[in-house]
Amino acid sequence: MTTLPTEATVLAAADQAPQPRLPAKKKPRLLGTTSWYVVALFVSAVMIVPLLWMITIGLKSRTAVFDIPPRLLPHEFTWSNFIHGPEAIHFPRLLLNSTIITALSVLGGVMTAMMAGYALARLRFPGRKVWFYLFVGSMLLPGVVGLIPLFQLYKSIGWYDTWLPLIVPAFLGGNPLFIFLARQYFLAIPYSIDEAAKIDGAGHFRIFTQVMLPLTRPAWITMAILAFQASWNDFLNPLVYLYSSNKWPLSVGMASFISPFAGKTPDWSYYMATNLLYMLPPLIVFFAAQRYFIQGLGSLGSTTQK
Repeated sequence: MTTLPTEATVLAAADQAPQPRLPAKKKPRLLGTTSWYVVALFVSAVMIVPLLWMITIGLKSRTAVFDIPPRLLPHEFTWSNFIHGPEAIHFPRLLLNSTIITALSVLGGVMTAMMAGYALARLRFPGRKVWFYLFVGSMLLPGVVGLIPLFQLYKSIGWYDTWLPLIVPAFLGGNPLFIFLARQYFLAIPYSIDEAAKIDGAGHFRIFTQVMLPLTRPAWITMAILAFQASWNDFLNPLVYLYSSNKWPLSVGMASFISPFAGKTPDWSYYMATNLLYMLPPLIVFFAAQRYFIQGLGSLGSTTQK
């Protein structure tokens, strides 16, 4: 004969049963967020303070640069530094030289890298992977390794004191990083696009120019920004290959302010004012195309190897 459980038995069993756990309260993230803001402000200050100091010196007179203690804001703004400074190094002529050299270098470097990347990613030919490994392996060699042999080569063929050593290598696929970047982008594009274009009667040239280039816009814009910055700021190669001062780019011309051959104390206010003008073109190019630049670098890790 079974007995029904009493009320006391039911209550005792309920007390012994495991109680459901309440969800733990989330820890406040205020401390972590504040720490990140402090780090971000510190890093921003490290980047911005030198630029602000450069602007300050560019607006000071020659004597006010050496005031003790230094002042962040000058007593009097000397805007004439932005006129007399560029006049001291013939800024318009050097600007034209830099523009021509940089434009041709960017055009050649991006065009040949995209062609080589398309061939390594979309065409089937013997030794394709070997060529790719050679391109990637050449990235490990510093540029100064071939400086003396290249100088002897260019001098022997009559290219010394000309712009050709600064421009022609770009048209020969001179940047392995760009070839690697282009190949990665082309590998991420489905091959069905090529097949559809071939059904419509398109060849490789038409596929490359009308199909692939629009799809890989972030890639070649990223290359263009990097190539522009590298060519615009290149100091060693123009210094080695160019002897005539009327052929110098701005990167070498700016060094004439503080060169020991100038025979006088550098005028730092002129130098900083001219340097600000020298920095403007790369900043304008970067901010105008920064969206594509971030896309181009961010998509490297999402490409698939085939």
